[in-house]
Amino acid sequence: MSDANSTTSDNSPPAILYRRRVRYSGKNPRRFEEKYKEHDPQRYADTVAKVLASGKTPAGTHRPIMVAEILAVLAPKAGELVVDCTLGYGGHAQEILARLQPGGRLLGLDADPVELPKTEARLRAAGFGPEIFTAIRSNFAGLPQVLAGLKLSGADCVLADLGVSSMQIDDPSRGFSVKSDGPLDMRMNPQRGFPASALLEKTSSAALAKLLQENADEPRSNGLSVALAKKSFSTTNQLASAIRAALPRLGNEDCGLTVRRVFQALRIAVNDEFSALDMLLRHLPMCLNPGGRVAILTFHSGEDRRVKKSFEAGLRDGIYADITQEVIRPTPEERNSNPRSSPAKLRWARKVVS
Repeated sequence: MSDANSTTSDNSPPAILYRRRVRYSGKNPRRFEEKYKEHDPQRYADTVAKVLASGKTPAGTHRPIMVAEILAVLAPKAGELVVDCTLGYGGHAQEILARLQPGGRLLGLDADPVELPKTEARLRAAGFGPEIFTAIRSNFAGLPQVLAGLKLSGADCVLADLGVSSMQIDDPSRGFSVKSDGPLDMRMNPQRGFPASALLEKTSSAALAKLLQENADEPRSNGLSVALAKKSFSTTNQLASAIRAALPRLGNEDCGLTVRRVFQALRIAVNDEFSALDMLLRHLPMCLNPGGRVAILTFHSGEDRRVKKSFEAGLRDGIYADITQEVIRPTPEERNSNPRSSPAKLRWARKVVS
């Protein structure tokens, strides 16, 4: 009996071990750090072209806004000195540099130690050597010190694009956006100051309500400040979820706008952007040569009000010979092809000749 059972057991088919099929994660990586095409746009030019044609900005790059309008109001000429106070990806600078030769020079300022070396390398590769292009790590509030350090009396043109660059928005490690979860940081210069998470932890409800009103015109600032002040949020998604939880009756679209306004308000506070802009506007006249031109791109009402009032005061005081009469906005075509340009406003001023 035992032999028969043994024979039957030996002749039975072997047991089959089933394993769960590995879930297909898709052919395209999801994490920004793994998107090799985004980090090498020149190698994958076709991919970048498709993204641009769809009206989007390829991650890790930046599309300069209102280039034609800025070139028209600044009118850079051969031999002139131009300062790009917010170098960013270098799109505006590259167009201006092409118009300064022969004999011209551009100074590119940027406080971001992560992106500045990349942009400098990009412009060097485009043929702009150190004799015509100088990259300087500095906040635009330091413009007078930069000119003095280079023994320059003034510039013929000054440009300031006050928007956050797409490279910063798209990189989750910088904490500027909720597109991908990342640390709640928002510092333009990660080597200085305190992140947005620390700001929220130490800010009182009353102070936070005032901050949301002044920096973003947030209509629900009082209720939000109670929900967010003195709280600990380590990531962007944690903060966004808390904002949405504080507004349970608000529709998705309006709630999304509120999330963006809160992030904007915190970013401005973390980087002390209004103080830096006020300092730039105060020192601009002494940084411009006679007849010098300045163009400033703003992206929300708090910035635009400051620029408008400063230019109007300069015109009344005889510092500026002419200023923007009507704010200049992106064309419908640009807004359609580059939605990130939609909130932009351009104002300019021209210093008196004598």
